Amino acid sequence: MHIIYHCVGGTHSSAIAAAIHLGILPKNEKPNKKQILDIPYFDTLTKSYHGKIIFRGTDKNQNKVYTLSRQFAPDLVIPAVKDAWKIAGANCNELLLVDTMPAVNIWMKIGGFSSRRLNLVSFGRPIVTKGTQIAFFDIVKIVDNTINKLSH
Repeated sequence: MHIIYHCVGGTHSSAIAAAIHLGILPKNEKPNKKQILDIPYFDTLTKSYHGKIIFRGTDKNQNKVYTLSRQFAPDLVIPAVKDAWKIAGANCNELLLVDTMPAVNIWMKIGGFSSRRLNLVSFGRPIVTKGTQIAFFDIVKIVDNTINKLSH
């Protein structure tokens, strides 16, 4: 199975979801700032990564985990990914696209926008990191739901 966690920038909620899914972050305790900032690509992706599917790793059940920055166009990007998957001849039952935006809070939006769009990293990164800590267990729920879908 191929699992693609997607959000606007591909660098916050989806990066954390992938880290949880892969066991890099434990599900049962809120991570500290260092643990969050140590996640590959957390709050570091630039515009050149928009629309790119980034491989994050293979889980314990051999599922491939990716993230995607789909910007504000999920209605365009997600069907395009599915169609490209079909064109490539892959089985659509082996692709799971997971939206992590339901877990994103106002602090993540303000911090992420400030850091990534306005390039005010020293201002935005602490805000998006704190927002991520607040949203952490909501992201865990998304990952748990995803893992439950895989086992059925």
